[in-house]
Amino acid sequence: MLRPHVPVNPLPTGLVTPLQPTPVPAADVEPTASVPTPAPVAPVRTSIQLTPGSALALAAGGGAVVLVVGAVLVSMLLAVAVTGVSVALIAVVLRLLVRDLQKGR
Repeated sequence: MLRPHVPVNPLPTGLVTPLQPTPVPAADVEPTASVPTPAPVAPVRTSIQLTPGSALALAAGGGAVVLVVGAVLVSMLLAVAVTGVSVALIAVVLRLLVRDLQKGR
């Protein structure tokens, strides 16, 4: 029952050896002059220089991004908390209604 079963492939899957190329007679070969292609030259990169004004703008932009992301995360957390409280209140009200219906009031 728990013996492994190896499936048998009906098609052969062995390695196929390519055909041997036919040799070309030496008289048919024409010499060609090969000119080496020049190596591509990498473009010169300019270094970025931060002035005090641009560094201040960069720091202010980073601070603004942090504040916006923080505000979005806090608002999402607040939305989850409000939803949880409202679901808990609905559960309490439904429990009281079901209890009143069972008592026959």
